[in-house]
Amino acid sequence: MEQLLALLGNISMYEKDLEHFTSDMRKYEWLAVRVLLKTLCGEEKKVVYLPSGKPYLADGSAHISISHTNGYVAVALHPTEEVGIDIERYGVRVRRVVSRFVRPDEEKTMNQGDEVYVLLLHWSAKETLFKVMGVEGVDFIRHLHIFPFVMEEEGCLEAQEYRTEEQWHYRVRYLTHPDFVLTWTIKKCQRDSHQAGTQINLAEFILIKNLFLPDHLFLG
Repeated sequence: MEQLLALLGNISMYEKDLEHFTSDMRKYEWLAVRVLLKTLCGEEKKVVYLPSGKPYLADGSAHISISHTNGYVAVALHPTEEVGIDIERYGVRVRRVVSRFVRPDEEKTMNQGDEVYVLLLHWSAKETLFKVMGVEGVDFIRHLHIFPFVMEEEGCLEAQEYRTEEQWHYRVRYLTHPDFVLTWTIKKCQRDSHQAGTQINLAEFILIKNLFLPDHLFLG
């Protein structure tokens, strides 16, 4: 924890907030987000939260999305568009909750490669969509649809939401890693899935941090 604090200039700015956490892991995650923001922006940024829990930068300089899983934290920024990001640790427990997020018309995508990765990509993509949509009452089965895709180490998948009147179409980028899967998108959508080949400028700045190693991974 001292190493993370050393990467931040104004330590007193964070000490009071850290007192709210009893878990050391939560402290690591919270500090790692601030370190990543400083790395991405070149200066320290204050993160505040809406009543819904959605984060935003106090100075309004960019849109932000944050995700963490066991041992990793991911941050995405975009200067003009709402952004969503999600990171999920690789693990077979996702099989226990398939009925909560996989639709019948998504099951045919499961029969390829490592089923756990495919399941995690569906779960993570829907978490990302939920974050970028910014609305309540989203049901992962009824309101979010991942179209069939061929899984690769990294790529894009197409998705549709049915929660809002607009029923926006999204392109979600993804990355698979031995430890995790990562998905991200921005709220620059298309109504017509037939236009899915149109180029979209996705999240401009993404940074992942392993909480226990000094490395950073840039994407985007």
